[in-house]
Amino acid sequence: MRKKLLHTKFIGFLLCLLLSWPLLAQSEPRDAYSAFMQSEDVEARFDVFFDMDQRYVGITAYRWKEKIEDIIKRINTAEDPYSKPYYETMLCRLYYDMGDFEKGAYLADKLLEDGANLDVKVKRTLLRVADRIYAEMLLYDKQLKVRKEQEKLAEKVELYSVYANLGLYRQALFDYEIRNPYDSIAKKGNFALAKYYKDRADFKRLDGGLPLSAIKEYESALSLIEDYINIQGISSEAEFREALFLGGQIHGGIGKCKLALGEYRKAISYLEEGVSSGKFYEQGKFPYHTSEYWTDLAECYLKDSNYEIAKLYLDSIESVGKLAPSNKMRFYHLKADYFLGTERPVMAASYLNRYSKGRDSIEKSVMGKQLLGQFVAFDIDQQTKLKLEKQKQDLERNKNEILEREKIIYLSIVALLFSLLCVVALIVAYLKSVKNKKLIENQKQIIEDSLIEKDSLLKEIHHRVKNNLQMVSSLLSLQSKNTRSRAAINALEEGQSRVKAMALIHQKLYQNDDLSVIEMQEYIESLVASIHSVFKKEGYQTNIHIDAEQTRLDVDRAIPIGLILNELVSNSFKYAFAENKEGNIYIRLQSDGEEYSFEYKDDGKGLPDDFEQTSVGSMGLRLIRRLANQLRSNLQIDTQAAGARFWFNFG
Repeated sequence: MRKKLLHTKFIGFLLCLLLSWPLLAQSEPRDAYSAFMQSEDVEARFDVFFDMDQRYVGITAYRWKEKIEDIIKRINTAEDPYSKPYYETMLCRLYYDMGDFEKGAYLADKLLEDGANLDVKVKRTLLRVADRIYAEMLLYDKQLKVRKEQEKLAEKVELYSVYANLGLYRQALFDYEIRNPYDSIAKKGNFALAKYYKDRADFKRLDGGLPLSAIKEYESALSLIEDYINIQGISSEAEFREALFLGGQIHGGIGKCKLALGEYRKAISYLEEGVSSGKFYEQGKFPYHTSEYWTDLAECYLKDSNYEIAKLYLDSIESVGKLAPSNKMRFYHLKADYFLGTERPVMAASYLNRYSKGRDSIEKSVMGKQLLGQFVAFDIDQQTKLKLEKQKQDLERNKNEILEREKIIYLSIVALLFSLLCVVALIVAYLKSVKNKKLIENQKQIIEDSLIEKDSLLKEIHHRVKNNLQMVSSLLSLQSKNTRSRAAINALEEGQSRVKAMALIHQKLYQNDDLSVIEMQEYIESLVASIHSVFKKEGYQTNIHIDAEQTRLDVDRAIPIGLILNELVSNSFKYAFAENKEGNIYIRLQSDGEEYSFEYKDDGKGLPDDFEQTSVGSMGLRLIRRLANQLRSNLQIDTQAAGARFWFNFG
């Protein structure tokens, strides 16, 4: 419900933002191209091009490319070597924004070959652009060289992006959190915090095994971006574009998680939000994010057997004309799935053949990642060795300087006498330590023997208590067989069930290595199975869901919990599913530090309307309340819910 509310609210915010677009557009210059042309020198033009985020509003990347290429031709004619690297770096970024990675990589290679003659500002910018291009082309060895050059220029190099390229997403998340402490991010406001949660969610999603955890992070990010829009407000066109795009990325991320979970129809609406914001943000340049969401949507519709709509998205991807190597194989595979689904095996075979041929490049990229991993490990190892060697040399030099200054005869004599005293003291201390060590070892052995004996005695006690309780249970069973009163039989059976619950506690204790605590997941499973075997009916199916992993309790708290569960589960079997052939019971026992939470519910016929009045005299409910009080808590009962629900917290 909360997810749906957040999704609906964001759509409302999106409409409000779009309506306010004309006002925002007036608050900041939109024509980057005019500012570029009016600038007097190449350095000013360079700054305008890279500093103005909305440079493609009104003028597409293709128009920019034509202009920059025309300027470079005139520079070649005029023989202006100073200006040329500036414009070629801009052209390199244009190739990236247009998705023409091969040309971008070729131009970046050429410029970096002459890196020693580049202006520092140009080189810094070029390295950032080349890093992106090489990542898209899967040229990890070149990307590593770029990172090393950035380090030489004292550029901030985030290792988490390197880890992400290697597919080490958990390590990337760990490094990201270290480099971006939550407290420092929170001081920057809701937008920065929303991006922080979005980035964390991306790493968890890409890791493959954490889609539900990633969705929680995305929801936190979505709530923060809404607060940013509502409370902090948007004062410029650039802020509008960034807020809209971040919101779309968050929705797209949730959609990708839903796709991974197999919830294809739910994923579609989220992915469509990503497409809407992507189209707006990427106008005038290559639609990286939009085409990625198109691919996800095509997969959703193919999985849902809606081939007509899937084809529309596949055609949209194909119309872009250029695909990054990292996305090309997935596109071929989806096209093959489409043609197989529409019973066109010849076309499917054609795309499967392309997919097959692409395996070589995939293997090369895997080898490239492995090579990059080796380079990174080697680089870190070399840096560590160099630092240690330098520290060692510094210490040695300082030591020699001190020794030279203090090399005086009378200090040497004092040092010699002191050394002799130290040797004597060390010998005495050593002999004493040997004696103390033997004494400690003897005492330790005595303590260990005592503990083993106590553990054995304690296990025997628990075993005997269990046997005695089983004997009591057997006596109650015999008594119930000799009793004709139905009420008396029920009372005896309830007593027998409670005794069994306590006996099971002691059985688990003497079977465990740790005699002080009980693994509650295993105990609850055994207890419920025992009760289920008593109440099991022909043709009835009751599903038990237990969530108590990693929860351990001592015997003083485990016994009340066991007795409470005995009462609740027995009541569910007897009354909740009397009319239904199938039902569910949910038991949750979790810890948060020193605090524990207990919840029990079923989806049976529920509690009667007059439950508050009729339950006053119920022995079972009185017992449950007293047991909850014994745990220093109060039983909570939800009489409005479908089925029955009981819960309480205890320490």
